[in-house]
Amino acid sequence: MTTYLLRRLAILLLTLLAASLVVFIVLQVLPGDPAALMLGTGAREDTLAALRARLGLDAPLPLRYLRWAGGMLLGDFGVSYTYGVPVADLIRQRVAVSLPLAAMAIVLSTAIAIPTGVWAASRRGRASDAAAMGVAQIGVALPNFWLGILLVLAFAVKLPWFPASGFPGWAAGPRPALAALILPAIALALPQAAILARVTRAAVLETLGEDFVRTARAKGLTQRAALWRHAVPNALIPVVTLLGLQFSFLLAGTVIIENVFTLPGLGRLVFQAITQRDLIVVQDLVVLLACSVIMVNFAVDLAAAWLDPRLRASAT
Repeated sequence: MTTYLLRRLAILLLTLLAASLVVFIVLQVLPGDPAALMLGTGAREDTLAALRARLGLDAPLPLRYLRWAGGMLLGDFGVSYTYGVPVADLIRQRVAVSLPLAAMAIVLSTAIAIPTGVWAASRRGRASDAAAMGVAQIGVALPNFWLGILLVLAFAVKLPWFPASGFPGWAAGPRPALAALILPAIALALPQAAILARVTRAAVLETLGEDFVRTARAKGLTQRAALWRHAVPNALIPVVTLLGLQFSFLLAGTVIIENVFTLPGLGRLVFQAITQRDLIVVQDLVVLLACSVIMVNFAVDLAAAWLDPRLRASAT
C-alpha cells in the first residue's frame, strides 16, 4: 500500500503542476489587456503602463507564473482587478455556497441512484427494470437548467414552498439558507442520479454473473442475501469512481444553475470574472477547481484501492 500511495502522490503533484501551467499559459495568450479594460480605451499610455506595473503585468511570463504560483502556495491569491479586494476573500464567501450545494446534490444523487440501480438489477428483464431504466434515460437527456426552471415554476411560483432565487446567507440561519439551496440541489442531483443508477445497475449485473456469487447461492444463500452481501459490495468500485467524478463536476460545473437561481457561488463568480476579464480571479478559480477535481480523483483512487486489493498489488 505504501508503494501505491507514493506513486499516486507523485502523479498528483505532477498533475497539479501541469494544470497550473496550462491554465496560466492559456489565459495569458488570450487577446485583450486587463489594464485597458479597467481604465477604458481612452486611457493614456503612461497611465496604462503604470497600472500594468502595479499589477505586475509588465514582468516576463516565467516570473509572473512563479510569483502567482508561489503566492497561491502561501495563501496569497492576489487582488481582484475588478473588485479591488483579495481574491481569497471572494473565494471564501462563494465556497460557502457552492460546497454545501454540491454536497447536498451528491447526497441526493446517491440516495436515489444506488437503491434504484440495485433494485433494477435484481429485477433484470422485468417491466419494472425497463421502467426504471427508461426513467433514468430520460433523466440523462434532460438538461439541469431546464429542470431548475420547472422546479421554480412548481415549487416557488405555484406552490410557494421554497424561494425562487437568491441566497440569504448563513448568518440568516441554517433553515432559510438550506431552503434556498434545495431546488438547485435537486436540479443538479436528478441528472447525475440517472447516470449513476445506470452505472450501478450495470456493475451489479456484471458482479451477479461472477463465480463467487453463484457459489454463495449454491451454499444456500437466498438471492437477496447474495445480492447485498456479495454482489453489491464488489460492484462499488465503478460506482465510487463515478461518485468522485460527479462531485468534482457538481463543485466546478454549477455555472448555469447558479445563474438560474442567482446564487453567489463559485460558478457565478467565474462567469462574472470572465465577462469582466478579471484575469487573476479567473486564474485562481480555474486552478482551484482543477485542483479540487484532481484531489477528489486521488481520494477516489485510494478508496478504490482499499475496496479492491488487486489494485494495490498491481502497483507493487
